[in-house]
Formats: sequence, structure tokens, C-alpha cells
Amino acid sequence: MDKDTRPQLHAMKGIGLKVLSAFIFCGMLALVKIVGERVPVGQILFARNFFGLVPVIVMVACLGSLRGILHTKRPAGHMKRAIVGTAAMGLWFGALQRLALPDATAITYASPLIMVAFAALFLGERVRIYRWSAVGVGFVGVIVMLAPQFSAGFDIGGSVQATGAAMALTSAVFMALASVFVRELTATEQTGTIVIYFFATASVLSLVTAPFGWVMPTPMEAAMLVTIGLLGGVAQIFLTQAYRYAEASTIAPFEYTTMLWSVLLGIFLFDEVPQQAVIAGSVIVVGAGLYVIYRERRLGLARDEQAVTTPARG
Repeated sequence: MDKDTRPQLHAMKGIGLKVLSAFIFCGMLALVKIVGERVPVGQILFARNFFGLVPVIVMVACLGSLRGILHTKRPAGHMKRAIVGTAAMGLWFGALQRLALPDATAITYASPLIMVAFAALFLGERVRIYRWSAVGVGFVGVIVMLAPQFSAGFDIGGSVQATGAAMALTSAVFMALASVFVRELTATEQTGTIVIYFFATASVLSLVTAPFGWVMPTPMEAAMLVTIGLLGGVAQIFLTQAYRYAEASTIAPFEYTTMLWSVLLGIFLFDEVPQQAVIAGSVIVVGAGLYVIYRERRLGLARDEQAVTTPARG
């Protein structure tokens, strides 16, 4: 095989794994929405994380990395990431019970934009006017999406929609904060260690909700709960593998394929059609997000070029 074609083939494989991961995650969210009609969020959270451990541990074992996988220099960092990540997941699952699948998914697209602000605040990253402008435009899109949810009135239906929208937006904030904590952890921790500690800690944290209304699932509900966890773990594996084949800046734009899958699943499973305001707002948010990714890639290339041309010192 021509050496010049290998990076392209690897990139295509990485993109394919990313798109497949997004589809599986959306399938998992559809099951969360179905089973959430009777099973409380805390119970779904437990299943998602506990059973999600199974495929992840199998993958780590197959890679021969199981020994020492629990060794960590940052136990407090893992706990902090797990608390924030569990809150983000729980709020998103709660939003799915109150909003159409495409609507809840579109609102969480605010997370990468919030991440830019958090990276500047907490990681000391330098964010120039271009990316700040993209973040500002993106939040205009978020407002466009949220407007119909909060203007639905104060009747029962409107209140449910407003609560769901608030939960989805708060989930996006926690997702961005969790991303900050993951960036901090990657300085010293293996990817497998980060994922396993998160799933295990989130499982324990979700058990706290057991006294507050857990139900005995029917055989069908139990099967769906187990499937939710397994799908989440498998999607996580595909996502991790995607980053082994292609750069993050190459893969990141394909996160937005989740909107396509969400719309299709929403139509065929729940007879849900996204509102025009959600479509318009998501176009603005996705456009802003893609520009942020573009700028990140350009800045990354510039940093690499500078590192090559700058003589080493010391």
C-alpha cells in the first residue's frame, strides 16, 4: 500500500468509528427515553454506568492493559470528574423525558462552546477574538432554540418543556466542565483508567437515589436497562478507537451527526418532529461549533510549525 494513502485510510476509519459511536449513543438515548416513562432517572443512571463497565473492561483486557489500570495519581480528580459527569448525564436523561429527542440533543450542542470559555477560565488557554465571536454567535443559536420552550406558557405542558430545556442547558454546562476535568486528568492518567473510574464511581453515586423511588423493572425494562449500559460502553470504545486513527480536529465535526440520528429516531420511534426554531438554532450552533473546531485546528498546526522551527534551548 502506498504510504501516502495510509493516513487517509486511517482518517476514514477514525471518522467511520466516530459516526458509528454517535449512532450507538443516539440509540442508547432512545432507549433511555422509552424506559424513562416508568423507570426513574437514578435507576437508569446506575444501569448505564454499571453495565457500561463490561465492554470497557473487556476492551482493556484485550489490549493487555488490565494490570495497573486502577493505579492513579489523581483520586480526587477522578471523583470530581465523576460527580460533574454524573450530574450532566442525569440532567440529560431528565431532559429526554420532557423534550423531543432532537430538541434535547440540539440544546446540548452548547457544550463545546461553553468548553471554550471554561478552557480560558480554568485551564489558562488563550482564546482570541475569533473564537470568542464564534461562542457569542453560538449562544444566539442557543437562545433561538430555547425561546419556544420558555414561551410555551405556564400551563402544565409549557412548564414541562421549560424544565426540560433548563435541564438540557444545565447538562451542557456540566458536560463542558467535565471536559475540563478530563483534560486535566489526561496529563497523568491512561484513557482506560479515566473511563473505568468514571463508570465505577458514577454507578456508586447513582445508588444514592435508590431510596427515592426505584421500581422493580419488568423483564422488558430490565433488558432495556442492561442494553442501555452495554450500548453506552460499546459507543465509548468506538469513540476511543476513533481517536487512535485520526486527529481530534478531524473527528470532532462528526459529533454533529448525532442530530441526524436524533431526528430520524425521533420521527420513526416517537413521532417527534423538531420545531423550526430548534432547527434554525441548531444550524447556528453547529456552524459556530465547526468554526471553533476549525480555529483549534489552525492554531494547533501553527503551534506544531513553531515547535519545529524554534531551536531547542537548554
